[in-house]
Amino acid sequence: MERADAKESKGDLCASSEEDQGASYRQTNGKNGVFPEPSAKHPQGTAQEVAEGGLLSLELQFRHDELASYTEYRKTELTHKSADWINRASNAFWLSTSGTISAKTINDLRAKTLAKYECESSKSKVLTFAVAFLKYLAKIHLDMRYRLFELFLERPRRIKIRKNVTNRIVTKEDIQNILDHIRRAERRGSIGSSRAEQYTGFTVFGALTGQRSMATIMKLTVAQLRESLRAAKPVLRVEPHQDKIRMEHYVPLHPQVVEAIQPLLDGRQDDELTFQYGSFWMWVKRQQISMSRFHGHFVLGDLRKFAEQHGDAIGWDQSNRAYIMTHGVSSVEWKHYRHPLPEHVYDIYIKAWKDVQLAV
Repeated sequence: MERADAKESKGDLCASSEEDQGASYRQTNGKNGVFPEPSAKHPQGTAQEVAEGGLLSLELQFRHDELASYTEYRKTELTHKSADWINRASNAFWLSTSGTISAKTINDLRAKTLAKYECESSKSKVLTFAVAFLKYLAKIHLDMRYRLFELFLERPRRIKIRKNVTNRIVTKEDIQNILDHIRRAERRGSIGSSRAEQYTGFTVFGALTGQRSMATIMKLTVAQLRESLRAAKPVLRVEPHQDKIRMEHYVPLHPQVVEAIQPLLDGRQDDELTFQYGSFWMWVKRQQISMSRFHGHFVLGDLRKFAEQHGDAIGWDQSNRAYIMTHGVSSVEWKHYRHPLPEHVYDIYIKAWKDVQLAV
């Protein structure tokens, strides 16, 4: 939804149809040609007020409950992480404006946002929300003047440096180090055997399937994995609501994945979530496990990075990889033509990954 708002046309904000402006037109004779000429005033004098007073002196009002209502609307069906950014942007908008839309308050929001965040993506999230809210106010107040203030939310143009590769490189040795760290923690008694099984299962599953930790792995149920293990070629069916881009797809399970997740299913109800995402995420955050190829610590997203990067090293088929990881599958080809069968997905995957072994 945010992407849709960001891509809307930035045309003339004052322009609108004849019906909107309420103008009547007369025509000159054929000799002089045909030229529309407005002969009626704008409704409520909205455009005239801006022209006479100037945008810098214009002030418009909105209520806090309007912002709160729009914020809740924007968070509908979003993940916790995405909803958190909506809350941040909404809070920033209110702190800068306090219910008054003006050149000063909107400029203040822009300046604070650019100063607070270094990441271009973070800046974009806040400023894009602000633009979208101005459009919302223009619609519910039937007053297009709100949209004029989008002018003050434009980001500065910068020369982008295109990197050839990511600097966050995750190797098989890094994944092995995570598993060893879990094993050492269990031996020390800092985590129990059940938690060690959970953390090991999550690590092996994430590294060898490349699924997104928050959007997919944390949502998988015991029933889903039990069903997948019954087949000779175990393949998990990920449902649309369990995928970031809402794409149903099959995920082949490596023999080591089968071995690692089996203990997590024993004695549990079908409707339970298989993995304890929150527990593992907090534990990893506290451990600050160093990585070998860059200066930083392990995060759960590195499991997916490993699958992608190691896939290059072992010659993993690009089409098979894109489908399993639902990465780069937005083309017409994928939407309307391709439909891999589970047994074929498994065969192509296992051909590349069968010799990859982790010491669990």
